[in-house]
Amino acid sequence: MKARMLAFGVHLGISALIALLVVGLVFYVWYPAPLHDAVGVTQIFLVVLAVDVVLGPCLTFAVFKQGKKTLKFDLAVIALLQFSALGYGLYTVAEGRPAWLVFNSDRFDLVRAVDLDPRYPEWVADDYRSPAWLGPRWVAAFAPENTRDSARLLEEVMVSGLDVPQRPYLYSALENAHDIIRQKALPLSKLDNFNTAGEVKAALQAWPQANAWLPMMSSPRPMVVLLERSTTDIRILAVVDLRPWA
Repeated sequence: MKARMLAFGVHLGISALIALLVVGLVFYVWYPAPLHDAVGVTQIFLVVLAVDVVLGPCLTFAVFKQGKKTLKFDLAVIALLQFSALGYGLYTVAEGRPAWLVFNSDRFDLVRAVDLDPRYPEWVADDYRSPAWLGPRWVAAFAPENTRDSARLLEEVMVSGLDVPQRPYLYSALENAHDIIRQKALPLSKLDNFNTAGEVKAALQAWPQANAWLPMMSSPRPMVVLLERSTTDIRILAVVDLRPWA
């Protein structure tokens, strides 16, 4: 029993260490706060990770017996199952990671890697061909101006549901939208219509220079992009967990 408990403890320790590394990757790189709440990945991923961490050591405890001829094979199978489950979970989370924070007309849209339209790659500028692996990037998207392209876009949206923010061939540098963002930015006082005074104060405490905002559309939890607006320029400060509408 002592050897079995030791094997369980060693396996649990290794699994916990790997889990900590994975948590760091997911919640500090792919889904930096508060974006993990914006897309609703937190609870699901932590449950999957906890099951994976606990299941492997429990199976080791069940099969471990000193001198057992098939022990190495049994442990190898357990490790393979555990890493396969972890790999599948990581793959799913990676596909759903926020890839772009896209300014679109009068708001920002959080676009996940899995939601990007793969069509027309020849039209996509080099900077937007691949979603980043080290956190989402800010970008602007502009709808086509000519009638033919606008009609085609509308038809495709009705079929696929992929609108302007999900189409990298419509992306442009965020600086190209600064004038529009500055014009569309809303006063901080409007946040009080959808949040308590305490919530607004807490969110703004780290960003005293914020004087404007725009909504960020994300399912299942829309949030707010804080801005610093001057008479000639606009600067994006942060995404905060406030409600942009009722």
